[in-house]
Amino acid sequence: MREIPVILIGVGGVGQALLRQIVANRGLHAEQYGLRLHLRAVADSQGAVIALDAELSDATLAEVIAVKASGRPLIEHPDGGPQGDLVGVIDVAAHPGALVVDCTASDATVPALLYSLEQGYKLVLANKKPLTMEQEVYHRLTSAGGASHVRHLGRTRWETTCGAALPVIAALNRLAASGDAVERIAGAFSGTLGYVMTGLQEGRAFSDVVREAHKLGYTEPDPRDDLGGIDVARKALILARGLGWPLDLADVEVTGLYPAEMESLSVADFLDALPQLDADFAGQVQRAAAEGKVFRFAATVANGQCRVGPTLVDGASPLGQLSGTDNLVEFYTRWYSPNPLVIQGRGAGVDATASGVLADMVELTYTT
Repeated sequence: MREIPVILIGVGGVGQALLRQIVANRGLHAEQYGLRLHLRAVADSQGAVIALDAELSDATLAEVIAVKASGRPLIEHPDGGPQGDLVGVIDVAAHPGALVVDCTASDATVPALLYSLEQGYKLVLANKKPLTMEQEVYHRLTSAGGASHVRHLGRTRWETTCGAALPVIAALNRLAASGDAVERIAGAFSGTLGYVMTGLQEGRAFSDVVREAHKLGYTEPDPRDDLGGIDVARKALILARGLGWPLDLADVEVTGLYPAEMESLSVADFLDALPQLDADFAGQVQRAAAEGKVFRFAATVANGQCRVGPTLVDGASPLGQLSGTDNLVEFYTRWYSPNPLVIQGRGAGVDATASGVLADMVELTYTT
């Protein structure tokens, strides 16, 4: 039985789901892979629970989940202690062959991630921000100390940064490895924005759809975090960098779904002001239909550039036929042309994302 030490950073929704899935799959991992994932430490921004001599028991992990699910920090766990230095947590808890898993949404984890690679540990990232910082950080994380042309064979996996458990990064890497040059990537990378676009196509008012999505919890507490498109921009940038393009986040052209003057409003005032946008969106949808097209919030990676925002696409195309909260990515290559390679499915949700993280973890245990 191979026993892999694991340090988990971030115990929000995805981190909690990951812990549940690790415990639930103990039998499968043992029987099918001869593998046991040993949780040596879990950490949030304030505290950590660390097993110094063994592993955190499944009962302890259940307590960790309960503490975090109640909205409390890990420092309030019976075995929790303060942590002001994630590098220190990894230094104390990690052992040779360790996996360090980042399920946060913060760039504050970067020093700990780079330290982990320096120590020879492996990384799994659900966190997009480290991969969208300056080029040097991206290169160091994805190359894992190796040459750039072998970076995808290194010690890092980041599949869930671009579509939960959808195999988007894996597909990109396989196309690159085969020499099938990618000419264009287009896709819908936000289940929230997909929901909004579907509502508009059904003839509903923009304000009604956004308010409903907010009420259902599909959007962030401030819906502008979704409607502004920055999360989609980060995903597009990760794909562009995967193609070897030296772009930064500032190079991504982003067009959001609300005007700049609404940025300073409170959330309540923003929601109240949304009806003033209804007529314009209705007109755009109608004009698109007259041309046999549909309105989508999409990312396009082509010709060395990234563009993110509302766009018109052919109604008969895979992206044009997309509905609901699914994500969809089209790869146009030498061999996949004129019909693209299409990956579609659930692209959001803590359980789906956690399953992708877990798959990355198991896959990494087989790399040298």
